[in-house]
Amino acid sequence: MKRILYFLATNIAIMLVLSVTMRLLGVEPYLNANGLDLKNLLAFAAIMGFGGSFISLAMSKWSAKRMSGAVVIEEAKTPTEVWLLKTVRAQADMVGIKMPEVAVFDSPEVNAFATGMTKNSSLVAVSTGLLNKMSKDEAEAVLAHEISHISNGDMVTLTLIQGVVNTFVMFLSRVIGYAVDKIVFKTEKGTGPAFFITMLIAQFVLGILASIIVMWFSRQREFRADAGAAKLSSAKKMIAALERLKAEHEPSALPEQMAASGISGGGASGLKKLFTTHPSLEERILALRSTS
Repeated sequence: MKRILYFLATNIAIMLVLSVTMRLLGVEPYLNANGLDLKNLLAFAAIMGFGGSFISLAMSKWSAKRMSGAVVIEEAKTPTEVWLLKTVRAQADMVGIKMPEVAVFDSPEVNAFATGMTKNSSLVAVSTGLLNKMSKDEAEAVLAHEISHISNGDMVTLTLIQGVVNTFVMFLSRVIGYAVDKIVFKTEKGTGPAFFITMLIAQFVLGILASIIVMWFSRQREFRADAGAAKLSSAKKMIAALERLKAEHEPSALPEQMAASGISGGGASGLKKLFTTHPSLEERILALRSTS
């Protein structure tokens, strides 16, 4: 879940900064000077949308390290660090990618994430909670899950999906802003403040709705990564790791506010399920058992 949240947070921040910058530089008023030019606007939105998404991808390792406080293992100093590096290197060799950077971040929760611009320039990070609470077999399966994400090119695919989503969010938000400015506020020459304010509000709301698409993809890729981990490690080990996650995030064992931020992503129902990054642990375990 963390890699998705880091990517989305970076992407949203970049998109807002780009929108404000283009406004201050006078680019958007130029598009609206003689009426809304939809063709040029769509081209502008595509450049900005994909640009923002790929900038987010390029910054993904840096931003993930900063946000999580992950420290890269430059040289193994403990038996655990030696095992981590050895395990990740073996799994990377099995899928044919370069050795990712391996990092540890201080957190009591059982968690891990992988990110990076390309398969051969990636980062795998695990929490201290995972190292303390999981057996080596379980931790090996989690690492295999993250290596599978990298091998599947999930971050690049996510970036392309986010780029398409960004394009239409930027395009539609400006059309809405222009319509409100002209129809409701009766601005006759150029665009008034209502265009910019409405556009930002529409961009924020549409961005939230568009995230449903990104979250759907995120849930599908979790099943693929679980299946990949079962091949790299074993289905038995991956199921055990998911069972451990389930035990660590039982509602009775954690306060509600902590359970909501857990890696499991389970428990959501109805509309809330549309905005979850992960399928429930029960669904993931069942999917693995049905194929093993």
